[in-house]
Amino acid sequence: MTIAETLLPEFDQEMATTRRLLERVPTDKGQWKPHPKSFALGHLAQLVAWMPGWIANTVRHTALDLATAPKYSFETRETLLREFDTNVRAAREALSSSQDADYAVPWSLKHGDRALFTAPRGTVVRTHINHLIHHRGQLSVYLRLNDVPVPPIYGPTADERM
Repeated sequence: MTIAETLLPEFDQEMATTRRLLERVPTDKGQWKPHPKSFALGHLAQLVAWMPGWIANTVRHTALDLATAPKYSFETRETLLREFDTNVRAAREALSSSQDADYAVPWSLKHGDRALFTAPRGTVVRTHINHLIHHRGQLSVYLRLNDVPVPPIYGPTADERM
């Protein structure tokens, strides 16, 4: 099996689960925060919608420059889902067309000319998937705190059976 063939089933499952959470993000609660130091719900949902695009970037390019990245805004659920779907398609296409040797290429997260970190693409792709899952977990808590039913993730929730 190629590296891509080992990643794609997990990627597909995690993206389907993530989409189910994004489908429930209440547009009218975008500015809500569980604590003054916390990320706003709308920004957290936007981050989750963007993150699959980071995977596509990692496989296709050698760096991501945060200085030129889009800034957070408050978007509708429909806009977030459209952006998520676009990013998932791009990530899946990048993974599907990748070669094993691509995963050894160094990739850097930058801010302008400054490299914040550099690691092999394979490590970064796994980190992006894990990072997305982490923020999806946060999003599930935000939904719960807003009395939005949480869909099954890895098993039934208090709101829904599998």
